[in-house]
Amino acid sequence: MSAYDDEPWLALRTHPAATPDGAGTVVDAFRATVARDPDGDAVRYFGGRISWAELDALTDAFAAAITADGFRPGERVALFLQNVPQFVVAQLGTWKAGGIAVAINPMNRERELVELLRDSGSTVLVALGSLYRDVAAHVVDGTAVRSVVTTSELEYRERDEPRVFAGSARVDCPGTTDMADLLGRFRGHPAPAVTLGGDDVAVLTYTSGTTGPPKGAMTTHRNLIVNARTYRDWVGLDASDVVLGVAPLFHVTGLVGHIAVAVLVGAPLVLMYRLDPAATLDIAEAEGATFTVGSITVYVALMNAPTASRAKLATLTKIYSGGAPIPPATVAAFRDAFGHYVHNIYGLTETTSPSHAVPFGVEAPVDPMSGALSVGVPVYDTVVRVVDERGAELPVGEVGELVVEGPQVVAGYWGKPEETAAALPGGALHTGDVGYMDDRGWFYVVDRKKDQINAGGYKVWPREVEDVLHEHPAVREAAVVGVPDEYRGETVKAFVSLRPGASTTREDIVGFAKQRMAAYKYPRLVEILDELPKTASGKILRRELRGR
Repeated sequence: MSAYDDEPWLALRTHPAATPDGAGTVVDAFRATVARDPDGDAVRYFGGRISWAELDALTDAFAAAITADGFRPGERVALFLQNVPQFVVAQLGTWKAGGIAVAINPMNRERELVELLRDSGSTVLVALGSLYRDVAAHVVDGTAVRSVVTTSELEYRERDEPRVFAGSARVDCPGTTDMADLLGRFRGHPAPAVTLGGDDVAVLTYTSGTTGPPKGAMTTHRNLIVNARTYRDWVGLDASDVVLGVAPLFHVTGLVGHIAVAVLVGAPLVLMYRLDPAATLDIAEAEGATFTVGSITVYVALMNAPTASRAKLATLTKIYSGGAPIPPATVAAFRDAFGHYVHNIYGLTETTSPSHAVPFGVEAPVDPMSGALSVGVPVYDTVVRVVDERGAELPVGEVGELVVEGPQVVAGYWGKPEETAAALPGGALHTGDVGYMDDRGWFYVVDRKKDQINAGGYKVWPREVEDVLHEHPAVREAAVVGVPDEYRGETVKAFVSLRPGASTTREDIVGFAKQRMAAYKYPRLVEILDELPKTASGKILRRELRGR
């Protein structure tokens, strides 16, 4: 027995175990919620309300419609949408038809979209009209897509919100089917009789491509149900909660922490098309939002909104953040601004969101050596090991690669058996993230293996430098990369953005870091940008910064 098999983290949990409830698939959970509370709100969208019974009717209609058009169980439906109610309708409707949803980043352009459509073999595409006109219309002819359904972000809302919908207009998309018309024509038609099980693939969730071409993680219904239960029982969520949808629905965080959780517990999901910080604060207050999970960049944006006040987020007491490292200084600043603690959570696309989380109501410790905030402890039925480059387990406190075993780990990569075998030998995920476990069972993620900087033989983890830079009073966000250096091989360069109204100089930031870090660690080079480049899920794109 190793230190990891002993699971020392069990003593740190505030909820000892997840509670089974009989749901084998997300469709099972959805139908149970519809039966339990048909008139309750399922989705809220700018004053519009969709009840669970109405969502059941809409998703039946979608499933019947695509089946009548030749769709068969096991085929794929690509969702090229923002955070709109139609995403939920199309996803649940796809599952009712026995299909697999393909979650596509709405920021993708032609080259990226055609790659995902071809890789997934999607036969149906559901897209916002503007995304079809500007992107998809130019590439669908070279794919397996045989029918396109288009829709508008202006559907389902009951009030205007100029901060969000400025420039929005209904778009004419010749050769496609309007979703509202389609659902109207098939309303009252039953969903086809299909058989789904927990091991059936529910969604292809594509990795971001930071380590090569994007790969479609085969996320099963069991994966989704397991981690929806994790959120429910770890945080203590039920039908009285209100889920604030700040994470993109195409991303695994939004897929599980918003849609699957809302379906499982019967809580309303508040959608906002896209994130406008000031509008989000107003909506959270008006809807009485209680729970959310999103990247730390979302919380930074909310703190820096000109209308930020404690009253805006008074009800939002259940807050988690994942997808990007969290500087301890940012957690402290958020609590100063709103009075609530941001709990860390860690996971990957391949772990269907959380593999680790800070127990609700507990504050994560900070590593005194690196300044890293703990990502928490392994969640239910999950064992995490720290291994060296040969795969041998390392002792407590030693830094190595995190390897995750648990029911949330995906089945593999779509159509890529070699990549599956390399990343998931024996079903255990080799994350590519470097970290360690302390003697109490808290885990710390130091950085990505590939992001380590070698400065004259000294190893520098960007995360540690970034955490120091976040302590500077003028710095809003920071990202650190290694750049070529004739003398040292690599040297440390920092990119920062500033808080609204703040000013500083590159020299001041260098001096600030120099006073707080070893000589080989502090950034010799600093570049101040208006915004740091990010993925749609809020993760800073270091590879793009290296390209500068």
